[in-house]
Amino acid sequence: MKLSQIAAKPQLVQLVLDDQETIASYGEPMEFWTYDRQPIQTFMKLASTQGTDNQAMLEVVRRMILDENGKEILTDEISLPGPVLMRAITKIVASLGK
Repeated sequence: MKLSQIAAKPQLVQLVLDDQETIASYGEPMEFWTYDRQPIQTFMKLASTQGTDNQAMLEVVRRMILDENGKEILTDEISLPGPVLMRAITKIVASLGK
């Protein structure tokens, strides 16, 4: 197979936080969106900061947590509860590894 056969524009995909802790805390699963493919700069920055520079990793991931229209959810004024943010980060990282 040629790489050109699987190359495509990024598509907005839905991710769901449906773990036991999220449902216990909020009563239902939580959904958000991200792109199924990330620019190489974003992918490399995430890979290089993982486990070494949490602030830089949060800045990268913050741009990857989107609403259904592809708009960033997190801003300087709007944030998620820590446990939910960590679950979203874990979900994004897992989805990029597939």
